Amino acid sequence: MFVLYEDGGQFKTGLIKSETEASLQIEAASGKRSKIKRAHGILTFETPGQEELLQQAGQLGKDIDPAFLWEVAPEAEFAVDELAADYFGHTPSALETATLLFCLHDAPIYFHRRGKGTYRAAPPDILQAALAAQEKKRLQAEQQAHWADQLAAGELPTEVAAQALALVTRPDKNTLVYKALEQACQQTGLSAEALLLKCGAWPHALALHRAKFLSLNFPKGVGFTASPALPSHDDLPLANITAYSVDDISTTEIDDALSVNALEDGWLEVGVHVAAPALGVTRESELDEWARQRMSTVYTPGEKIPMQPDEVINHYSLVAGQAIPALLLYAQIHPDTGEIRHHETRIERIMVTANLRHNELDAVITEQALNDASASFAYDHWARPLWAVTQALSAQRDERRGKPENNQRVDYSFYLDGPATDRDTPVRIEPRMRQAPLDRIVAEFMILANRLWAEQLAQHNLPGVFRSQQAGRVRMSTHALPHEAIGVEQYAWCTSPLRRYVDLVNQRQLLALAEHGVSAALVAPYQPRDDDLFAVIGGFESQYATWSDYQRQMERYWCLRWLAQNQVQQCRASLIRDNLVRLADIPLVVEASGLPELQRGAEMMIDIVETDELALRAQARFAHQTDAPVTCDDKPEHS
Repeated sequence: MFVLYEDGGQFKTGLIKSETEASLQIEAASGKRSKIKRAHGILTFETPGQEELLQQAGQLGKDIDPAFLWEVAPEAEFAVDELAADYFGHTPSALETATLLFCLHDAPIYFHRRGKGTYRAAPPDILQAALAAQEKKRLQAEQQAHWADQLAAGELPTEVAAQALALVTRPDKNTLVYKALEQACQQTGLSAEALLLKCGAWPHALALHRAKFLSLNFPKGVGFTASPALPSHDDLPLANITAYSVDDISTTEIDDALSVNALEDGWLEVGVHVAAPALGVTRESELDEWARQRMSTVYTPGEKIPMQPDEVINHYSLVAGQAIPALLLYAQIHPDTGEIRHHETRIERIMVTANLRHNELDAVITEQALNDASASFAYDHWARPLWAVTQALSAQRDERRGKPENNQRVDYSFYLDGPATDRDTPVRIEPRMRQAPLDRIVAEFMILANRLWAEQLAQHNLPGVFRSQQAGRVRMSTHALPHEAIGVEQYAWCTSPLRRYVDLVNQRQLLALAEHGVSAALVAPYQPRDDDLFAVIGGFESQYATWSDYQRQMERYWCLRWLAQNQVQQCRASLIRDNLVRLADIPLVVEASGLPELQRGAEMMIDIVETDELALRAQARFAHQTDAPVTCDDKPEHS
């Protein structure tokens, strides 16, 4: 005798070996024995065999229409053998009963299970709703499959195109469109981004990179609403100085300028003049809210997203020939020793004499020219004394740090000769050594200003956003600590308030100090243990990291475009570690296959096998080793 029973939602059969009032000892077709409760048995039978019953009942059930069964089924609860007797017109066999049982079980829309072997026909209204839902699900499955097939074939359905950006930034995984895309990705073996790009959701990888970044970080767009009116500051005194700014050719946010005046006793009075947007962008104002949301200007090759509206930048940027309010640090410094005997901070208007550009002067104001007292060159009256002080101040920091600063790192400037949104725009990547005198002059005096202003804040018990490095870890805090890498006792970013929010915060404190002196602590915008300062630190570090990551991604993208535009198939590189190599002509690190055992810094030639502008990767292969070394030192933190 065999028994048909249900186990875990599945029908099974077994040969009854023994039985008690409460249980059955059965043997499966495989020979495995087990014990089941007698109450779990649905029916017993002698023929057909236990495996045959399952197979034959399943096959016969395919010919039975559950809708017809529902029509003939009684309205009240019924046993499956009762319905089987009505359906077959005679006392049903075990096979017939099992066949009908399987049909009822597989049609939960039509029949609701009420117990072991008992069912009830679904009420008409519930059945109609269930059938409608089933049909809807069927149509959705068809639609999903159709979209998936279109995507796999390289076609872009309109419905998918409308949601393409959301699908790669903030996907709703419950939508039909997402499921179709996921299905197509499984069919093609491509990522969602790669497949959508292949289908034409974006014209090229550059458009996708930009769209993703803007969608995630600037969902409302990069523009500003109407800018509030800014004060004129005509009441500030006009400084009697000759000052110059030094920036890259593409810089429009001119934050700082330098002046120098020889004193009668051989000392120099150096002025570090910093744009003062904090005069108009006050704490918790509308302008402040905009700046705080962004925390920093976003720089990428060929374009930028400013931290502040153009109205603020134009009003406070140190453009030559205009009287612009500025925060001024005047320091009396000995040119030979770097000793500072006096320094003070003022709020004045300045008129920058000229906005100098690196690309125009780096080849003119060279170290050789500066060290040759007889040499005459443009702006020598200004650059030569500043260079002397730069060397003295740098030597002081080297002594404090215990080692010389490495200035051998090459920086690279990216220039796009066309729209930054067009992948076919020609890109120029030009190297510039960090030890270029103008670069060193500006960096050294920004370090000086950031150090002295941090010192002033600490001395007057004014909180700010300080930057420190101890035991190799760079961190921000509201109190002053040493910065070991730079070689100063305290340090705070203060010299870029047009493009960095922490500098703007610190400038508000410095303005209070310059105006109120020893009583500044009573009126400063930020007081000790101000929760807002801690929030600024956390928000800035997170946002700044996001902007920096995007900048690196875009620089990497344009490096890959440079390789393609110049049809570079082989180039010089140097080993960093393992299989990572740094290209000699552009700031690009790639993995190279086939590398022999080499020392760090070893120069080689590599073959560029393939570039992927979406994944931002390049495949390279070792070609052969060369002799000349390539410097691969890391870039230190400066101003």
